[in-house]
Order: sequence, then C-alpha cells, then structure tokens
Amino acid sequence: MSYQTIEYSVAAGIARLTLNRPECLNSFNTLMHQEVRHALTALAADTEARVLILTGAGRGFCAGQDLGDRPSAPGGAPADLGESIERYYNPLILMLRRLPLPVIAAVNGVAAGAGANIAFACDLVLAARSASFVQAFARIGLVPDCGGTWFVPRLVGSARAMGLALLGEKLPATQAAQWGLIWRCLEDDELGPEVDSLAERLAAAPTRALARAKQLISASASRTLEQQLEAERDAQRELGYSADYAEGVAAFIARREPRFTGR
Repeated sequence: MSYQTIEYSVAAGIARLTLNRPECLNSFNTLMHQEVRHALTALAADTEARVLILTGAGRGFCAGQDLGDRPSAPGGAPADLGESIERYYNPLILMLRRLPLPVIAAVNGVAAGAGANIAFACDLVLAARSASFVQAFARIGLVPDCGGTWFVPRLVGSARAMGLALLGEKLPATQAAQWGLIWRCLEDDELGPEVDSLAERLAAAPTRALARAKQLISASASRTLEQQLEAERDAQRELGYSADYAEGVAAFIARREPRFTGR
C-alpha cells in the first residue's frame, strides 16, 4: 500500500513506522489513523518482523490530535470526542500493547497530548535530549487520554502524574529519564544509531519469550502474587517447548552465541 501520512517498511526483521506529517509535528488526522492501523494490522500478521521502531519525521515525534482536522457532526456542530477516541485512539493503543514483539519509541522531538501517551504505550522509549513530553490536555479543557491516566501513574507515581496532568507543563527528556518515565535519554545525534543498534539486538532475540514477558508485565497490576506466579509458570511451560529455548540451552552449553529464530 502507498501511504500519504506515514512511512512503513520491514527489513532484516525490523519494522519501521514513521509518522510523516512534519509540517504539523506529525499530529493525527483521520487519514493518518487509517494508515497507522493498516500498517499495524499488516505487522501483526508478518511472521518475519521481530521488532518495531515507531518515530516521527522532522523535528517532532507527535503533537497529538490535529485540532484543525476534528470531525464534525451534521450541521457543523462539534463531534462527540468520546466517539472519536473510541473509534481511533483506543484501538491504536491496544494494538501497540498487543503486538507480539517489542515496540521501540524513538522520540526525536516534542511528544504532546496523545503523542506523549502513544510513546508511553510502547515497550521501550528512547528520546533525544532536545525532546520533551507534555500532557497538554488541560490547556484545552480536556483530560489525558490514550491511556495517560493509566501509564503515567504506574511509571512515575500518582503525585508526579497528577502534576503533569493538572499543570500541563513540558517535561524535558532528561527529567523523564530520571523519573523512570522513559528508558533512556540520548544526545540528539546518538538517538538514531542507538535505536538501530537496539532494534538489531531485539530482532535477534527470542521473540516469543519477549512477547510473553510483555504480556506478563502488562497484566501484573491486575493480579495477585499467586495469580502472577501461575501465569509465569504457564508461560515457562509453553516456552520450554520452543525452538528458541532449545537453541538457548544448546548455545549456553557449547559456549557460543545463540541463533534465535523467534519460534
């Protein structure tokens, strides 16, 4: 498929999805939602892809919703925002969380509103030193969506999450890393090479095991310790029959690097 608002490719096990509306800091319009969903659906069915890099073109990662592209109800009245979230943003977040492979967010500039929370929905967030995160919703009379009230408190605690939501202040990438909100903050010229290196490492890793680790960590907050121990047991039982586990053990015994296939 030829895309107008994104760039998407898969090579050597690495999928790359770039939000490509740099003239408006890669804010989402309806077409971008449709194209991102199409790409993620294709990715979920791609047996060769083993890691996804999500980033933005130009000087920004994503500025959230394009306020000039809001859908309207008949007669020109504002559309129901809840309907828009239900139709577009909620499925996007769930698709990212449910992908059976690691997802890296490479935040190359501002990540505001939904853009910030889309980044937080990814598994590993690496950001350039010049990047920043803004829960900008209160500035226009809204609340954080795209999981912002779920991800942020779990990552940094309720006090910091409350401050970010109520004040809408810009959080520099350096401070986001110090708080544990993201994985790493890098110098601007180091972001691309570091993301590529990490993606290559993950593309060579045991993909099924990484997918199960994602699932276990995501579900842990809603389980008791006993339930989580049982879930870990079930995952280990499944993975114990995998080709990658057999390869990992064989490589360990032979004192060589494993050659995982993701199966």
